[in-house]
Amino acid sequence: MQDAIRALALRRAGAATMEDFLRQRGLDQAAGEMALMPYVVGYDLWRVGPGDSFASMARALGSSVQAIQAANPKLDPRGLQTGTLVVVPLGFPVVPTDTPMSAQLMRYVLRGLQARYPSIGLETIGRTEYGRPLLQARLGTGSRVVYYNAAHHANEWITATLVLALLETLAKAAAFGEKLAGVDASALMKEATLYLVPMVNPDGVDLLTGGATEQETAAARAIAEGYPEIPFPDGWKANLRGVDLNLNYPAEWDQAREIKFSQGYTGPAPRDYVGPEPLSEKESRAMFDTTEQLDPALTIAWHTQGQEIYWKFMDLEPQGARALGQQMAAASGYQLQEVPYASGFAGYKDWFIQDFMRPGYTIEAGLGDNPLPLSQLPDMLRDNLPIFLLGLTGGDPNYREEGPVLPVTARPQQRGMEPVWG
Repeated sequence: MQDAIRALALRRAGAATMEDFLRQRGLDQAAGEMALMPYVVGYDLWRVGPGDSFASMARALGSSVQAIQAANPKLDPRGLQTGTLVVVPLGFPVVPTDTPMSAQLMRYVLRGLQARYPSIGLETIGRTEYGRPLLQARLGTGSRVVYYNAAHHANEWITATLVLALLETLAKAAAFGEKLAGVDASALMKEATLYLVPMVNPDGVDLLTGGATEQETAAARAIAEGYPEIPFPDGWKANLRGVDLNLNYPAEWDQAREIKFSQGYTGPAPRDYVGPEPLSEKESRAMFDTTEQLDPALTIAWHTQGQEIYWKFMDLEPQGARALGQQMAAASGYQLQEVPYASGFAGYKDWFIQDFMRPGYTIEAGLGDNPLPLSQLPDMLRDNLPIFLLGLTGGDPNYREEGPVLPVTARPQQRGMEPVWG
């Protein structure tokens, strides 16, 4: 278990140190690591004994009857059989908002979310050059398929936490029969199916958040030494092969190559190297293949920063894309923008619009210098939940487009409006 993950579990368990935790529970080190795991994944297992009920389990572990019922939909609480294992969610959200998201922590989080909300499906769509799995979650059973992703860029790892927290919010609301922004979450997930890749670049993310091995860090540092103007590791966007994954898709890739080569990124680099050819990287190839397989009605890719929504590729404007983008902007307070020319080619959203001619968006969440601090996460969650929902619903079909999209030079440096989500 990584040190940061262990520290997270200890905080959740109310212990100052591992020694305190072991002493409180009368455990040795090996047993203590196992006993900490429920505080990482957010649930424990309870073997039913005589007289046990969901209510007694909830009292003992700080849970609720509703949460236990949601996690065990096939169990009849009135007829529990002795010896049955029951998943008992603990009294805190699974997704941590105080710990940087590593690839290992993401795996634990997804495990915990699936345990709490069994309607969430998980699969591996590929593996990176360094063997980390590319994990994809699924929620919903409806005919409208949407495909979301985050963390194409290593130093934008906070977007993985963002979309996982939004997934947890949606799954909880659907399981508990709640509404989000007036939307019946359970009914929505019968109309739509969400597929989500929270971390497209787990190798690169681990370099930033402490999950990389010494060998991996040394290899990245050797690449970074050729670019002393880019801070290491905070300026690292690429995967660990030094390829910028969001410049590796077959959407005017040659144009992206020309631009980035002119800027000096002609080989493996911390950012902006387009790779030797389109889809040269296992991560971008997995996203390409899975997108074609899913054939989604819409895609959204979360990045940081700028509080902007990009919606076009060159002069291509899919039907309904602008109107839905304007609804996203109005609900979030972000600005609907056209992509700056130097960044307008070979991205995931660009390829999707080009090949599918359907709405595709890049969301630049938050403000400041990457990597953004976790202190921004509450505002990012507030602003992006309506975007998350609008992608699933498709927005108001009767919405009328209003005015021109702002040119890039017109974007404000700071928002000057009251929160629209709380």
